[in-house]
Amino acid sequence: MPSKPLKLVVATSNMGKLAEFKDALSRLDLVLLSLADTGIESLPAETGASYEENALLKAGFVALRTGLPALADDSGLEVDALGGAPGVYSARFGGPGLSDGERMAHLLGQLRQVPATARGAGFKCVVVLATPGGEIASFAGETRGELTAGPRGEGGFGYDPIFRSRELGKTFAEASLAEKRGVSHRGRALASFLDWAMTPVGKRTIESLTPPREHGQ
Repeated sequence: MPSKPLKLVVATSNMGKLAEFKDALSRLDLVLLSLADTGIESLPAETGASYEENALLKAGFVALRTGLPALADDSGLEVDALGGAPGVYSARFGGPGLSDGERMAHLLGQLRQVPATARGAGFKCVVVLATPGGEIASFAGETRGELTAGPRGEGGFGYDPIFRSRELGKTFAEASLAEKRGVSHRGRALASFLDWAMTPVGKRTIESLTPPREHGQ
């Protein structure tokens, strides 16, 4: 790794996601910047047909705007009883402008007649690294569980309070950050990135990234 830590932008305005990125990648000699650190106020619309396409839209946009490598993710909740919906539309399910609580309520409303034994669901995530020079690498993760009848727990974000992890035996909102990281879709995608970044190929790729420049230069 370079003697001077590399700056890498996490292309998200979600502070919960940013915390998970920083927690998962703390072993790397990287300075993780937020969008606010770069002066970028908004990201392009997620118009892709897949998680990978949406993550690349965001990471590529930020890499080109800042001249720094960027990491972005896109993830979604796929509900068995809804044929895999909301999927890539998870962040917009029920319409624009809804709060996390309103979006959860809308989803639970769709499942009002679905028994507990048929409320299986999975989270999927793809993390994409994009550099100003056009290099791209992607990493995927997923996890399985069931949807609860109502929110449980005070932590997490998004659908975390109604997603009960089979491995943890509790919702992601009831879990600690470390517990969630170990089994979550985003945690597993970031673990794959971390494993890659610590291989000879990954190290060479990171070391060859565009040298960080001060924002505004």
